[in-house]
Amino acid sequence: MESTFFAHESAIIDEGCHIGNGTKIWHFSHIMSNCKLGNNCNIGQNVVVSPEVILGNNVKVQNNVSIYTGVICEDDVFLGPSMVFTNIINPRSNVIRRGQYTTTLVKKGASIGANATIVCGHDIGEYAFIGAGAVVTKEIPAYALVVGNPAKHIGWMSEYGHRLEFDNKGFAICQESKEKYSLVNNEVRKV
Repeated sequence: MESTFFAHESAIIDEGCHIGNGTKIWHFSHIMSNCKLGNNCNIGQNVVVSPEVILGNNVKVQNNVSIYTGVICEDDVFLGPSMVFTNIINPRSNVIRRGQYTTTLVKKGASIGANATIVCGHDIGEYAFIGAGAVVTKEIPAYALVVGNPAKHIGWMSEYGHRLEFDNKGFAICQESKEKYSLVNNEVRKV
């Protein structure tokens, strides 16, 4: 069965891409060869998706985002306006390093804010929240809230997207959604 997706007439989609049902690709975006975009994704204006990138279902990519080879985003990931991934640790204009791309995994439900930079090789945990303008230079645990340059862990977020306040027994309830969480050994789990 062939997928049905929308692509604005100014978008460029190279050969070999798989684009899921209900996905929308907007103005001046370029989806390069052999990409896999899941169902119900939204690719904003002026987005570049480099070869072999994988996006899960319901991934929202805002305007002016660059997603380079080596990036994998699981389901329900949010990529804010003008954020960028890197894929080479030590780039030099005169040294060709194709084939040396470093993988970055963004796990289910994570959100990356506007103008953030994700240095390659540093995975982002489930439901983590990367603040606007943050520069990620290390692994980010699940549910972590990080901000700044370099990104610093300042708290925890619920799956619903609200800051969690843990009591002295290590429990928190998201006030909006009523989800319950525990914090043990600096790891958050939904209970």
